[in-house]
Amino acid sequence: MTISEAAARTSLVAASSELEPVFATGDGGRRGILTSVNRQVVVVDYGAGNLRSVARAIAHVGASPVVSADPDDIAAASALVLPGVGAAADTMANLRSRGLVEPILRYIGDGRPFLGVCMGLQALFDWSEEGGGQECLGVLPGRIRHFPAGELKVPHMGWNSVDWLRDHPLTSGIPSGSLFYFVHGFYPSPDDPAIALGETEYGVRFPSVVARDNVVATQFHPEKSGANGLRLYANFLAWARAGRSGDASRESAVA
Repeated sequence: MTISEAAARTSLVAASSELEPVFATGDGGRRGILTSVNRQVVVVDYGAGNLRSVARAIAHVGASPVVSADPDDIAAASALVLPGVGAAADTMANLRSRGLVEPILRYIGDGRPFLGVCMGLQALFDWSEEGGGQECLGVLPGRIRHFPAGELKVPHMGWNSVDWLRDHPLTSGIPSGSLFYFVHGFYPSPDDPAIALGETEYGVRFPSVVARDNVVATQFHPEKSGANGLRLYANFLAWARAGRSGDASRESAVA
């Protein structure tokens, strides 16, 4: 697939979503809309700019995501997605001010499926060089580094290929070398190279997808990446449900 074809597919995807996510915040104080009986996908709302596009992409592949800043909804979720664009300092400040750091860490610590997107990947590491240095969630050992000065423009913006390094349910049916859409000026540098699931070249070769245990994350934006991005979201949801049901072959999404 060429870059122009990928862009065209992205436009079609953006216009074709049939399901709508549930936005659980800003409704006069409604809290804890999920229960242990009605667990589902939760997209964490901390004011991220790509919040709605992520939620609608997940809805497009058949799930009914709840967009929420409520710790009770995070605790009740069967799959959790942390989106994000912008600066590390703003991301961490917003997570802290809304009381979301500990609920997210508890959720991950429980071994339940977690997907980070763009800044949602970077926030998982120990530290970011952005803005003079920013402490992050510390889930994955390592640092977020600035792209080196050189001939390439920073931020890294546009379509680029991702090469898979190993098999994982997240990448099922997506060819190695597929194009995804990136917007970032910093890249992950994990202490353990083995957590890299996919790599991309942009002045340096960096992990553009990481996976360890119940945690997966992408530096690119699947919701802006056409059919392959939607397939990745569908794969995550199938993987999340398989973790509960033990049958990945018959499950394609978390309801």
